Amino acid sequence: MNEQDIPELLKRYREGRLSPEEKAKLETWYIDKGTNSTHELSPQDAARLIQSLRGELPLKHPVPIRPLWPRIVAAACLLLMLSFGDYFLFHQQTSPKHTTAALKQDVAPGGNKAVLTLADGSKVTLEDSRRGELAKQSGATITQTGNGQLMYSTVNNAAPSARGGGVTVLQNTLSTPKGGQYQLILPDGSHVWLNAASSLKYPVAFNGTERKVELKGEAYFEVARDKAKPFRVSSGGQTVEVLGTHFNIMGYADETSIVTTLMEGSVKVSKTGESKLLKPGQQALTRNRIMVQAADTDLAIAWKNGRTYFKDADIATIMRSLSRWYNVDIEYRGKIPQRLFTGGIPRNSNLSELLQILYAANIHASIENRRLIVTP
Repeated sequence: MNEQDIPELLKRYREGRLSPEEKAKLETWYIDKGTNSTHELSPQDAARLIQSLRGELPLKHPVPIRPLWPRIVAAACLLLMLSFGDYFLFHQQTSPKHTTAALKQDVAPGGNKAVLTLADGSKVTLEDSRRGELAKQSGATITQTGNGQLMYSTVNNAAPSARGGGVTVLQNTLSTPKGGQYQLILPDGSHVWLNAASSLKYPVAFNGTERKVELKGEAYFEVARDKAKPFRVSSGGQTVEVLGTHFNIMGYADETSIVTTLMEGSVKVSKTGESKLLKPGQQALTRNRIMVQAADTDLAIAWKNGRTYFKDADIATIMRSLSRWYNVDIEYRGKIPQRLFTGGIPRNSNLSELLQILYAANIHASIENRRLIVTP
């Protein structure tokens, strides 16, 4: 459909004079480029189009692929959906009053922010604008490479002062605040992505018979293979042991379980005398016991791949995640609908974009002094 046809179709749409075929074309245009078009679409028209689309594409029933709707079916993957059948578009228009209120105290997404605490207790604030060598510790060189990454390098993977028995290897800690994330290249070449509100304690050099780190929060690991030195991650009372593999651990204190998801290789998850072996595509949920189940690996590492994504998640779970990434406190007022959400938004979206999505689901939210106040 040509862009020059849009003004006339919008005019006929407001007057209620569109044929079913014209209406379908207009809705297809809106999904394809409506929010990026030069043609002005009022909030009222956008809302009516969304309501119409809800009636055409219910979540819980198969979507018929009709010749008239090929792009709508293809665009369905870009929609954030409610498990009870509601769904809405990213970047959709809402009422001017609500949008203005949401933007007044808008909150930007998190970014590459972290603090490096050295073994002597001194702290280094890490920023993207700074690059180059930060420090030397017992023969290990610490370099900030830019783009949110810290790298350790040693000679033969051993600090000189740590060679030989009886020498304590220095331990550093990389911490991200709420609204922060960072990457770390460990002395053995293992690559770690640290999510918001998380910390990783690790040695300056891996000596002895194991490579051991301690995690609080969430991190994704790509572990360098070394059959002689197993890699162990301690988190919330559980230990994950690997030789070389890719996996994610989500172990925030405010979550009900520690979730370990395996993408590649194999890992052993242990706690209080119990242990389970994971295969790729499986995850372990650790509470008092360890339960193994099939995993949605894309969901588990969406944060690492630049997306905020949820699957059958309740509002409280979503809000905990948003609190960590946007560095806001959550306050509930009134009874919140007990709905399960599936869908996602880009991780670099402002909080106001999420508020528009919530508003379309009749969940009102506003930002007040870095508090996200959620109401029915």
